[in-house]
Amino acid sequence: MNKSQLQQHDREHLLHPFTDFHDLGNQGTRVITSAEGAYINDIDGHQMLDGMSGLWCCNLGYSRREISEAIYEQLNKLPFYNSFFQCTTVPSIELADMLADVTPAGMNNVFFTGSGSEANDTNLRIIRRYWDLKEQPEKRIVISRKNGYHGSTIGGASLGGMSGMHKQFQALDYIEHIQQPYWFGEGGDMSPEEFGVHAARCLDEKIQELGPDKVAAFIAEPIQGAGGVIIPPETYWPEIKKILDQYDILLVMDEVIFGFGRTGEWFGADYYGMQPDLMTFAKAVTNGYFPLGGTMVSDRVADVIKSKGGEFTHGYTYSAHPAACMAGIATINILRDEKIIENVRDNTGPYLAKRWAELAEHPIVGEARSLGLVGALELVKDKGSRARFDDKCTAGAVCRDMSIKNGLVMRATGDTMIIAPPLILTTEQIDELVEKAHRALDDTARAMA
Repeated sequence: MNKSQLQQHDREHLLHPFTDFHDLGNQGTRVITSAEGAYINDIDGHQMLDGMSGLWCCNLGYSRREISEAIYEQLNKLPFYNSFFQCTTVPSIELADMLADVTPAGMNNVFFTGSGSEANDTNLRIIRRYWDLKEQPEKRIVISRKNGYHGSTIGGASLGGMSGMHKQFQALDYIEHIQQPYWFGEGGDMSPEEFGVHAARCLDEKIQELGPDKVAAFIAEPIQGAGGVIIPPETYWPEIKKILDQYDILLVMDEVIFGFGRTGEWFGADYYGMQPDLMTFAKAVTNGYFPLGGTMVSDRVADVIKSKGGEFTHGYTYSAHPAACMAGIATINILRDEKIIENVRDNTGPYLAKRWAELAEHPIVGEARSLGLVGALELVKDKGSRARFDDKCTAGAVCRDMSIKNGLVMRATGDTMIIAPPLILTTEQIDELVEKAHRALDDTARAMA
């Protein structure tokens, strides 16, 4: 089929995630046909630097044959077997062992799922089971953050704090939300340091409101990804730790986006010096080559679940899928052997920070922030007041399209432009990314004038 035929069949048969189907019908889909290294190609032969690593997942880019070959070999040997009924496979054991080695201290157990959404549903089940076995069944409430993202299942979307999603289903009633640590958008006249403490204290206030004996857990991304790459002030996480320790409340860190090297450390928890009780992972664990997710469970929680006895009545057909686990093993081996994460920490992360900060001088950029290999630009009409162009987030949509035209994939979250390029990016490719982003900003400024 040619391009127009493919687009027509796409309109007729494929329901896309997070899509306005009316707009899709008018515009048609962009058909991606191939990829190599950090670049993707569409059906028209237009090459783009993938500034989003697919969907935050292809941290090693698109040319790692070690991963695809590991999957192929496993499919020929044992394409599938389940982990129910006291069964297991060699790849699932080996990957569990590797994950225990690279995750924060004290996280020595893993429950495998097919995605991050499933893993966050699993977290809800584990939290409930833990407090029941601790004979504190009244601890039921989970606190999350507004504008956080934790998946699209009913459980995951309830945990998430995106109002647009909540309007389209009935959220679980035992999940509460507090202010996000978004200094640029919500910090007002406070310094970042003051606002970090303020945002963290919102957790304490919510716990007091609900009752400490009723709150089971707090879930948060180390940095809010889909919400706009919201990097919390340095004062935020230390204050959160004090509060959780004070009230004996579990910490769940959702590392689906920031796990496996994006911050320059293995996990965001490592970067911020946190020791979560549960830790969600997915996406980059297989470099996007095979669906796999899971939750890392601390010894504190796992020991209770294991020692108290009784069946944990939860699981998925594809938990610990052997081919998925082989993809994870191959991915972690590359990250280790090629010192990918150390390079982000010592070289490319600092270089991106330097070059990305230059974009703050652009007339329509209110803030340019980055950490490791992730960044955001706040598009504004007026720098002094931080006023947006309009209330319809038009500038973000325009800038996204201008970016594509200039050969760069950037994502628009409202009027915030975000990037999360592959961790294999060279300094020369970072220069290319910044230059293309600058051209996209110039084109956007002209279009919005």
